[in-house]
Amino acid sequence: MCGIVGYIGKRDIAPLLLEGLQRLEYRGYDSAGIALQPRPGTAGGLRTAKAKGRVRDLRDRLPKRFTGTAGIAHTRWATHGAPSDANAHPHLDASGKVAVVHNGIIDNAADLRAKLAADGVELVSDTDTEVLAHLVGRAQAETLEEKVRHALGGIEGTYGVAVLHADFPDRIVVARNGSPVVLGLGEKEMFVASDVAALVTHTRQVITLGDGEMATLKADEYRTYTTEGSRTSAAPTVVEWEAESYDRGGHETYMHKEIHEQPDAVDRVLRGRLDERFSTVHLGGLNLDAREARGVRRVKILGCGSAYHTGLIGAHLIEELARVPADAEPASEFRYRNPVVDPDTLYLAVSQSGETYDTLAAVQELKRKGARVLGVVNVVGSAIARETDGGMYVHAGPEVSVVSTKCFTNTAVAFALLALHLGRIRDLSVADGRRILAGLRRLPGQIAEVLRDEERIAALAGRYAHARSMMFVGRVRGFPVAREASLKLKEVSYVHAEAYPASELKHGPLALIDPDVPTVAVVPDDDLLEKNRATLEEIKARGGRILAVAHQEQPRADDTIVVPRNEPELDPVLMGIPLQLLAYHTALALGRDIDKPRNLAKSVTVE
Repeated sequence: MCGIVGYIGKRDIAPLLLEGLQRLEYRGYDSAGIALQPRPGTAGGLRTAKAKGRVRDLRDRLPKRFTGTAGIAHTRWATHGAPSDANAHPHLDASGKVAVVHNGIIDNAADLRAKLAADGVELVSDTDTEVLAHLVGRAQAETLEEKVRHALGGIEGTYGVAVLHADFPDRIVVARNGSPVVLGLGEKEMFVASDVAALVTHTRQVITLGDGEMATLKADEYRTYTTEGSRTSAAPTVVEWEAESYDRGGHETYMHKEIHEQPDAVDRVLRGRLDERFSTVHLGGLNLDAREARGVRRVKILGCGSAYHTGLIGAHLIEELARVPADAEPASEFRYRNPVVDPDTLYLAVSQSGETYDTLAAVQELKRKGARVLGVVNVVGSAIARETDGGMYVHAGPEVSVVSTKCFTNTAVAFALLALHLGRIRDLSVADGRRILAGLRRLPGQIAEVLRDEERIAALAGRYAHARSMMFVGRVRGFPVAREASLKLKEVSYVHAEAYPASELKHGPLALIDPDVPTVAVVPDDDLLEKNRATLEEIKARGGRILAVAHQEQPRADDTIVVPRNEPELDPVLMGIPLQLLAYHTALALGRDIDKPRNLAKSVTVE
């Protein structure tokens, strides 16, 4: 969601911070700002510039000779207070000596604001973050570290923060609790960010802070410690992704680039994992031996948004191939219903970023109750990867567009690998294992084949783009595909859409069908083909238009997108690809800002 960038060193800071903010634009934001520690001998305190709107608006507002020795910057996604210059970060204390940028939500902000106001403090914004700047400024402590620690002691909620203080010009102090903070290590310079995307052009040596951890950055050194003051010894890691991975690579949008990266991305998630000898796969990171795997009596998958939809696909795969009862549930709801945590249930937490707060909180609740939890994530070293007992990386590479495409597909393929692994440990035959392996190997080429039909899909999108609403339907394996396609269309084009199991259409949603509400139907050639065709008949009888995604032309559909056949269990992976293109080209036809859809953020790190 919000983005943090900070730097201390000898470079020209403002351009560097602006570049970092631009690399975080994909996360979603409504305003931006910078605070600089002025060079020695410069009159006045901290220097700030803030602007509602885009990073380019902030750049236009920067004063001349806007330089310093250290700086922090921020892109804000509104939670407390509407987008405005006043609500943009960084926030200052009453003296103007303290500047704070903050990701997360301070739950007790209202009480803290009331106490500060009662003490005569004039609050100039509507944000929760401003209280933190005042608390740091009012803290009676000798060092900046102690001031920040004292202020955080009065905070309830989540935070990733970076703090400057005019009286301590040689340092930036940062802290994390529930919102990512990454340190970047350079030669006589140090960086901090909420996402490695802001760092990779300058350094690949990074340290990811854990919850309850703080750090002090100076130009030539750093140290990490807990919020209680105990030293920690976080080891640097090397970022695998190149800076070029965060560029558009000749495509007009990141979403278009990432859709077209899927053949290579799927090849990566398969690479080195297919075991031809035993018709299974190698998943060493699960930390789950064969005896433990056979002891699993149920699988519960938790995720949010697209991650939840891949969980639905994963649950079907696990039930079909491993014959273990499995279901998926929104992680955002799970921990609020006092769930029964069964020691024989294997829990899977799914998140592209590995930092999704609702999913991370569900993991922490499960761990508190003694459950075994595995992570299915894309980002190495992320919070969920660290908190879980093991898991799988999906190796999709950096996904910059707010709308998930390649990570959704790679996660679905990762679930196929897991289902095959569990199935072969249990009762799945060698022949079926060999059949699924063959299907997995065909996927990259078949995805490329679907992408070659983009021009026709774009023409279809133009034909349906001005519908007042759209219905998406599918049965069993096809229903999660319909749900994800409906979400994609809403996210990126703002066209209202609903998804239903095709069998449920006659139980109420048929009332919505008319010529202005077309239906997208997922119709694979499986044992439910005739039942799906009966649904198409019901829609046509009520004057509805139909766009089918199928393995062959559908006589009752107005239009059909034909996709290649794979094994029935893997067909959902392929049938989702043209629907990503449909959403993309619908948004393009409607003139939407595809990589920055309104009101949304990439990594949702608040509750």
